[in-house]
Amino acid sequence: MADMPNGEQGCASPLELFNSIAAQGELVRSLKAGKASKDEIDSAVKMLLSLKMSYKATVGEDYKAHCPPGNPALESNSGLDAAEAEEDFVDPWTVQTSSAKGIDYDKLIVRFGSSKIDKELVNRIERATGQKPHRFLRRGIFFSHRDMNQILDAYENKKPFYLYTGRGPSSEAMHVGHLIPFIFTKWLQDVFNVPLVIQMTDDEKYLWKDLTLDQAYGYAVENAKDIIACGFDINKTFIFSDLDYMGMSPGFYKNVVKIQKHVTFNQVKGIFGFTDSDSIGKISFPAIQAAPSFSNSFPQIFRDRADIQCLIPCAIDQDPYFRMTRDVAPRIGYPKPALLHSTFFPALQGAQTKMSASDPNSSIFLTDTAKQIKTKVNKHAFSGGRDTVEEHRQFGGNCDVDVSFMYLTFFLEDDDKLEQIRKDYTSGDMLTGELKKTLIEVLQPLIAEHQARRKEVTDEIVKEFMTPRKLSYDFQ
Repeated sequence: MADMPNGEQGCASPLELFNSIAAQGELVRSLKAGKASKDEIDSAVKMLLSLKMSYKATVGEDYKAHCPPGNPALESNSGLDAAEAEEDFVDPWTVQTSSAKGIDYDKLIVRFGSSKIDKELVNRIERATGQKPHRFLRRGIFFSHRDMNQILDAYENKKPFYLYTGRGPSSEAMHVGHLIPFIFTKWLQDVFNVPLVIQMTDDEKYLWKDLTLDQAYGYAVENAKDIIACGFDINKTFIFSDLDYMGMSPGFYKNVVKIQKHVTFNQVKGIFGFTDSDSIGKISFPAIQAAPSFSNSFPQIFRDRADIQCLIPCAIDQDPYFRMTRDVAPRIGYPKPALLHSTFFPALQGAQTKMSASDPNSSIFLTDTAKQIKTKVNKHAFSGGRDTVEEHRQFGGNCDVDVSFMYLTFFLEDDDKLEQIRKDYTSGDMLTGELKKTLIEVLQPLIAEHQARRKEVTDEIVKEFMTPRKLSYDFQ
């Protein structure tokens, strides 16, 4: 970014900022086209987002390509490039958006070719299970699916299916966002009464991060304790580390090799953006994340049955792995896995920033004390409130960008109370401080109870969950 020395964004004129954004956008596009390194692209995108935020703060509205500040006549001409410049970017390693509301999930459904979880599907899940749908379904936190109706057809016809989800153990510390797929998967296990496999991709983290094999495996075991603390049934749950399990399971490894044979280098480059300078370990890894989708990868659970369908609850950034899996499945004679996709959990600083395990203030960690939770929410949770109490009372707050409200949609069980909070905050009756206090009162006991349950998880219990064995389920 040649035009503007770092640190001078603040005093730049709207037009200078506008031109800098256009130039930075060009740079990002050329880096992506030239297959630059991930770090280089990330830092250029970060700069672009920061320029756009400065622009919005200065001009009072979002940046639009081809529409310089103070020249509304050009607006109708903004066409495709504007859409491109504002495009969200989502893959298994990077999630970026320039909107304070977060990712546009309706656009993502169209781009990924999945289906929206609509009221009809939620009602069907309720009828099939006889249980009130989980708040993540009621509130659109799990918002997209592939073939969920097929799973329900099977279930209603007393045909078996199993659950598969996972975790990439990149550090010892997990934050509340990491719990989302596990909270929901536990609910699915309970209401459908089915077996579950949980893959710890310690091999992936070794390949992508600066870790030793022992560190990666150690994190897998530590993270497993937090996962077990979510309350999974030990008789129906198998947790495995790739580094551990792959070497002792011919069934699993045979499926990995079958998948590898049916995916070309060109395909993984297209799906995952790998380049010629990526290690061959990374290039072949997607086959390992795909293999648990097939029941005969777990002969100790399903014997040699290859026809049991799999349902995968995960965040939508993992979908590229399973688009690949679904493409390969019929070619190797297996059923395609079905998927349920969740939205992303926003960082405390706002929905357009990504949480990072290396930044303790970007999220609420499962190890945080009650005092740390209070301080983090009060100090760092991005607010949709107004600058002054008078303005807030007059114009109300914006729940669409307020992180405390977003967190409550994930964790407050009572729908009526949530709706009341939304009304009170939007009308200005409730102030930001009161909203944050409500969130703190929800999070503190939630984290404290999780910590108490985790304390009960001994190494012996972890070992039991991670031992390949028969699981109890009642289908033939």
